[in-house]
Amino acid sequence: MKSGGEVRFRRFSLITLITVYSLIFAGGIVRSTGSGMGCPDWPRCFGRLIPPTDESQLPENYKERYKVHGYEAEFNVTKTWIEYLNRLLGAITGILVVILLIFSIPFLKTDKIVFICSLLLVFLTGFEAWLGKLVVSSNLSPWMITVHMSGSLIIVSILIFLISYIRRSDFRKEENNLILPIALLTVLLLMMFVQIGIGTQVREQIDEISARLNYSCRELWISKLDFKFDLHRMISIVLFVTSVYFALKLKSVVKDNPLIIKISWLLLLFLGMEIVLGVSMSYFSIPAFIQPLHLLLASIIFGLEFFILIALYIIKNNSLKTVTTR
Repeated sequence: MKSGGEVRFRRFSLITLITVYSLIFAGGIVRSTGSGMGCPDWPRCFGRLIPPTDESQLPENYKERYKVHGYEAEFNVTKTWIEYLNRLLGAITGILVVILLIFSIPFLKTDKIVFICSLLLVFLTGFEAWLGKLVVSSNLSPWMITVHMSGSLIIVSILIFLISYIRRSDFRKEENNLILPIALLTVLLLMMFVQIGIGTQVREQIDEISARLNYSCRELWISKLDFKFDLHRMISIVLFVTSVYFALKLKSVVKDNPLIIKISWLLLLFLGMEIVLGVSMSYFSIPAFIQPLHLLLASIIFGLEFFILIALYIIKNNSLKTVTTR
């Protein structure tokens, strides 16, 4: 029977993961609406804990006072509050991660891995907050945004590892060899990480193109992208085809863990939805509301792949222990 502390940690780690995904989605909204400089200072917003709702609430020299890299600050109530709510969600995530660390303290006596990973999460979340400050102070430097996104995926990976590890006793041993599915999934995971990285760079190009065109003529944005856009589309097709083969192969070797099979089919569903969203952006002039959904789905796909990979390693290890015992 699972202890109360273990059940509490499992539930809270899942809540924290959902919050991190919400933060990734909020970050996508910030980028798709061009709200990244809605708050030109950090951690406050126009020098306030709660941002203004009207330009009249700001000092007359606010444009010069909050200048970033030579660019005068511009107040737009919608963009300011979108960025502020994104930061607020980031602060909530930080609090949840600290609480998760507190919940991991009892594991010091029984399983130090849980505590170490929880402690690492606190440091990484703090690092991400610091990166967020640098993103603002650099006036949304493209490479800083890419590093910021990579950090979010690392945090997602650690949380998913914790969720998988803490429930490792739920996974049953398998008689079949799992080496091929694990190898396939490792390749898929690496491809997905690269795909998200390339997608972020494509997004950076779109930001530059849209700024040059004063955020008009959206129908021209795609035509001005370079080879990275075509590479991004090609990898998505390879990912989907490989994932179908993986899911079929997994079904033939994993018999006693139906949850893993269900998640593999869910992975295919999300991959299909991701491709549909990508095609929609290409043919419908990159609708702003699709962009954050595209990013969120990519992050969820990455998380599902990582969860299955950790689960397969645990199942393989359980099977090896059974063989050794015999």
